[in-house]
Amino acid sequence: MRMQGNGDMKNLKRFCICLGFVSGILTLPTLAVAEDPTATLRNAELTTNPKAPVMSGVSRNEKREVRNYPEQPPVIPHKIRGYQIDRNSNKCLTCHSRKQATEAGAPMVSVTHYMDRGGQVRAFVTARRFFCNQCHVPQMDVKPLVRNTFEDADSLIDRLAKTGRK
Repeated sequence: MRMQGNGDMKNLKRFCICLGFVSGILTLPTLAVAEDPTATLRNAELTTNPKAPVMSGVSRNEKREVRNYPEQPPVIPHKIRGYQIDRNSNKCLTCHSRKQATEAGAPMVSVTHYMDRGGQVRAFVTARRFFCNQCHVPQMDVKPLVRNTFEDADSLIDRLAKTGRK
């Protein structure tokens, strides 16, 4: 095979890379499945089509959950199914806006939601903080999928103080 210049060599390199990639993908099914139980959360074989699990309900505990770190967005302690949040409307703000929060008995959204990119405080919630579900999720009654060993800063400080370490 006679090469017709630099372009043919580039095409040959691309072909070899693609061939290596495809052969690597084809060998994936033959690899052993890891023994680690968190390697997959799937409860059925890939070749089966199991019935979907029942959706978990929103937690009935409406108390505010403790945050684990300073900038953690709070979870939503109530149902939000059917809430309209789009560029024209935000159902959350009917209770959580500056004007409505006191009357509704709901926490007002943070002042950071009124700040634009330059840090200037605006009269209305800014576009970058308007879509609540980007950060906030409903609190659910579910068993964790994987074990969580997270320890918040206050608990860690208390534990270290009891052992005499700083």
